[in-house]
This record gives sequence, C-alpha cells and structure tokens, in this order.
Amino acid sequence: MNKTLLAATLAALFLTGCSKPEPTQTNNTDTKTTVETASVAQKAELGSFGVDLSARNEAVKPGDDFFMYASGTWYDNYEMPADKTRYGAFSALAERSEERVKTIIEEIAARDDLNPEEQLIADFYNAYMDTETLNKLGLAPIKPLLKDISAVSSTDDLTKLFGQSWLSGVNSPIGGGMWFNRLDPNKYEMSLGAGGLGLPDRSYYLEDSERFEKTRAAYVAHISEMLTLAGVDNSTERAKSILALETKIAQGHWPREKRRNRDLTLNQIKRDELSTTYPNFNWDLYFAQTGYQVPQLNVSQPEPVKAMIELINQEDLAVWKDYLTYHALSGNASLLSEEVFNTNFAFYGKELSGQQQPRPRWKRAISQMSGTTSLGFAIGKVYVDRYFPESSKQQMSELVENLRTALGERIDNLDWMGEETKVNAHAKLAAFVPKIGYPDVWQSYDGLTISKTDLMGNVKNTREFFRADSVAKELEKTDRNRWGMTPQRVNAYYNSSFNEIVFPAAILQPPFFDPNADPAVNYGGIGAVIGHEMGHGFDDQGSKSDANGVQRNWWTDADRAAFDAKADQLAAQYSQYEPIPGNFVNGRNSLGENIGDVGGLAMAYHAYKLSLNGKEAPVIDGLTGDQRFFLAWAQVWKEKRTEQSMLNQLRGGTHAPGRFRAQAPRNHDAWYKAFDVKPGDKLYLPEEERVRIW
Repeated sequence: MNKTLLAATLAALFLTGCSKPEPTQTNNTDTKTTVETASVAQKAELGSFGVDLSARNEAVKPGDDFFMYASGTWYDNYEMPADKTRYGAFSALAERSEERVKTIIEEIAARDDLNPEEQLIADFYNAYMDTETLNKLGLAPIKPLLKDISAVSSTDDLTKLFGQSWLSGVNSPIGGGMWFNRLDPNKYEMSLGAGGLGLPDRSYYLEDSERFEKTRAAYVAHISEMLTLAGVDNSTERAKSILALETKIAQGHWPREKRRNRDLTLNQIKRDELSTTYPNFNWDLYFAQTGYQVPQLNVSQPEPVKAMIELINQEDLAVWKDYLTYHALSGNASLLSEEVFNTNFAFYGKELSGQQQPRPRWKRAISQMSGTTSLGFAIGKVYVDRYFPESSKQQMSELVENLRTALGERIDNLDWMGEETKVNAHAKLAAFVPKIGYPDVWQSYDGLTISKTDLMGNVKNTREFFRADSVAKELEKTDRNRWGMTPQRVNAYYNSSFNEIVFPAAILQPPFFDPNADPAVNYGGIGAVIGHEMGHGFDDQGSKSDANGVQRNWWTDADRAAFDAKADQLAAQYSQYEPIPGNFVNGRNSLGENIGDVGGLAMAYHAYKLSLNGKEAPVIDGLTGDQRFFLAWAQVWKEKRTEQSMLNQLRGGTHAPGRFRAQAPRNHDAWYKAFDVKPGDKLYLPEEERVRIW
C-alpha cells in the first residue's frame, strides 16, 4: 500500500539459492588449467566452490535464457509454500535471519536477568504472540481512533487526523516525514508528497482491463467486509464510494517514473510561503499534530499535493470518514484480533498477492519488531555479536576498495565522458563512504516504555518515541551515524545525501558472500552488489548529486546527453520484457536499478580480473572463472513468484523481477565469450546494442 512517508527514516535506494553435477560442456577447450578443489569442497556452503550447480537446467542454452540455464531445474521443481508469494536467494537468507532472530528473542524471553533493552524485546514479543488477549479485545484497541473519526464534522477535523496518520497507522492523501535537505545534506528538512491509496499503484484504479476490474471488485467486497466488522451499515455502497474516492486520488498522482525524477521532486519552500502556494489547507493545524517546527520544507509532488487539497475540500465528509474508518482497520489489522487480521489478509494476501496462508505469527512479530523505527537495532546488536565475525567485515572492506579501484579505472577509460566530468566523477567515487555490517553508534532506547500485555500501546509508544526523537533533532546537524536498515536485514542501499553505500550483516552470506568460496563467486555475488550500490551514485538520478551529496549538475551538457542516450537505450531494452501477457517491465521506472545491475556487474568483473594479477583463473568442475562469475550473479537473482506478486512488482516496484535481472550479462562482451552466445540466440545483442555505461 502507498502509505504516508515515515518520519525519521533515511533516503535510500535499495538493492531490494548439492549434489555433484556432470561437468558442463563449454566453448573453452583449454583444459590444461586445473585446480585441486578438496579444500574448497569442505568449506564452501554451496556446491564445491560456492555455486549450486544442481539448480541449473543445462538443456537451456545460456544465450536463450540465462536465468533458466542457471536456475531452471530449481525453478521447475520448487513448490511455493502456502505462506509465500515469492521465494529466492533473498528469501532464503531472510528466513535464516528470521530463525536466528527467533532464537535470540526466545532465549531472551526465557531469562529473568534481562537488561533494559532485552526486557523491551521480551515484552514486545510476548504481547504480539498473545492472540488470546487480542481476540478478547476485538476492536477495543482502536475504538478511540474510530470515535475520533466518527466525530469529524469539518475539514479541519479531517486535517487533524491526516496530521496524526504516522501515529495512528491510517492512510492520508498528504503525507510527510523528516528527510535530508538535498541542497544542504547537513540539515534535515520536512518532505511532503501525495499518498492515500489502498492498492499498490494508481494503475490498479485507472487501467481499463478485465484483470484490474476484477481486482477493484474484490477490493470493494473487502472494504465492505471490513466496514461490517466495524458495525457500519450499508457497507457495500459505502465501499463503492471509498473506491471512487481513491480513484480520484489516483488520478491526481504522478506516475511512478515521474515521481522518481529528482529534478521534478526538488521544490523547496519556506514555511510562511506554503499557504500562499498551496492554499485552502490548514497547514498550521496539520503540522501541530506532528510537533515539527518546519521552517522550510520540500514539496516533492506539487501538482498532486494541490490535487489532494482540492479533494479534501470538495469530497463529502461522510465518504472521507468511511475512508478513514476502513484504513484504521486495515492499517492496524496485524495488531488486532485474528478475525480482523484474517479478513484483511484474505484480500491483501490471497487476492492481491496470491499468498494462500498467512506467515506464522512469530515471523510477523519479528517483522513488526525489526524495523528501524521499532526494536530492530536492539535485536541487531545481539544478532551481530552472535552471527557476524569481524573477519567478514574486513574481507568486505577489501572488496569495496577493490570495486572502488575498478570503477576508477573504468571512469578513466570511458569514451563517452569528457575530462571535466571525469574529474567530478572521480571526486564522487573517492568520497563514497562504505558502512559494513552494523552501526558504529547504536540506537538508544532510553525512555521507551513497552508492555507485555498491550500490543497496540507498544506500537504507539515506539512510533511516538521515534517521532519525538526526530522532532528533537529537526534543527540539528544530520546524524551520519544513523543507518536506514538494521543489521539483520537482507538488503543493501545507497544514500545519495551522504554519498554512502551500506551493507547490513545479514546479506554477507552465501550466495552473496562466502569467505570460503571461489573468488569468482564472491565477485559475481557480493562484488556485483557492491558495484550495484556504487552504481546508484552514478545512475540516472543518483548522478544528480555530487561528492558531498548536494543535488547539483556536475556534468557538461555533452556528457549528460551522452549518458542519457545510453540510459534511454537501457530503458528500452528492459521495457521489452513481458513476464505476464500484456504486462511489461517498466524500463523507465526501474532504470536506476537496471543501471545499477549492468554497471555493477561490469565493475565487479573488472575488479575480479584485477584480483587475478594477470594469471588465468583455474577451471573448477569444468567451469572457467568467467563462467563461475556470471553464474554466481544469475543465482543471486534466482526466484519464483505468484503471478499476482509479479504484477505488483511490475506496477508498484522500482526493480525488474529477478528473472530479468539475471539477464543483465547480455550487455557484457565477456559473457558472450564465456558461454559461446551467438547471433540467433534469444538474448543475443549486436555489439552496438549492448549498453555500456559504467
């Protein structure tokens, strides 16, 4: 769902699987180079050298479908569990992380000698797992909120509730949170935009097709059921009115590809000018609910915000009240009785995502607790102590520096970029700040109150705690020690305002990183992930910020035009992928991620070659170093999805599905040679159509 921007979070671009197989036949006939693999076989977690060769389908030509060649046997035989909509390498590591966190929490909860942070963890977990109490309470935990909604009699009353949406968990058509000042990253700045939708994307409301008409009908039925639980009469007609209202909200929204354009979304304005530029909205009342002083802010979507103000003033208050009533239930369903949760899941899980059963409750508890604005860092501190050796941090640091060297050499050799721009590119590269594993300064939880019997109260308390922390720091210098992800999160990100690349501890495991794996595998896995995050600093949007994180143009006009031409070519390439009939990858919306993949893979391959010091890589299990490198990359993106989940990703996500991320090597000459890809193969691109940006 398109929820309000979360206060006190960081701006981040996220990266958002063994039996011995028969040797692969390759185009490389030089078998003189061999290697003894016994020592690796005893240590690498996957296969004999770090790749699961049993996952391959060697009946598929690599040049026809590299995803299915690398992972097709796994894909054809893997049965999606009933509680999942997607499963792949990320999912496997996320499950491992969840199991480890569960062990940590259960061991803490079983002890009596707890320190204050451990007590918070134990009490929150126990409150979440106490379904007996939640079922007895029914809707009681949100009765005060429902009462406030019922009492709305003016647009000011409505505005007040919208200003409280961060704490109440309801949707709001206007949302804001504390962000970074893009022209001065040493300062925080309130950012405002448009939100308020219950479906994943505006296209779910606006597209005239049988698929989306069915989804909209199911949404109305779901809203009606939820309103009935709240004792609302004539629920079907009122649900239809809510859909009609959200359709108008969707009509006022920008398309996703427009919302990610950093030139369009930089619109700073002084607080005292806001009411003149965006009139007919009680901004004083709205901000009074947040506690922020807001001397200056950035309106990321000017026209949509104006459209939302118009709707707030023109739409019937009764419909807005029904809208808020529904979203109060839906937005807090995971904190209420099983009846409310299951009714909400029937739509958002089963109908919208193809998930047949809810995730086990303990996993939902961990998810609720593990965010950056919950107890995630308290849990992460224990996670790192148990599961993240300092040796992994050191090896990762060395890989980052190897990738930095490789990208520097690649910048020097770019034939489309002039010397003036190269100087600025090198300055930005040199200024990259890597963060690996865990924060140097841990989040303090002093003053936070958690009860073992009041789940809703715990969530409200954590929201208020982090909101108050953000309010207190609003006018201070930005905190560069803060992380936008917890250590147990399987992901990575680039933060353009701090020019930092961040790799939580949990992603530094196979298939991404294995200290005992063949180097080609680590370069094709975590090396390419490092390159991907570095690539975000030089993608179509990240490249609009300089070495200090300031959004400004550091390019010559000619170089920018050359870059944009290559980016357009890549957007067109990905837009040809059609995972569902009539539904294509949005190459423009996913462009930053695709540049990260294609460029990151090039950087990692370059770094891998440098690591060989001019020597030939050994052949292992019949595979050359280059083949192992590209196979490692493809298996990182091994995944299987429900069709509904795939559609959600196509319409609501910024990443291409994993199946197509695995095909990124088709832009690299070395891949063609490694797997003997020739004209006529489905993935074959003539040299002039291979996109080489970084």
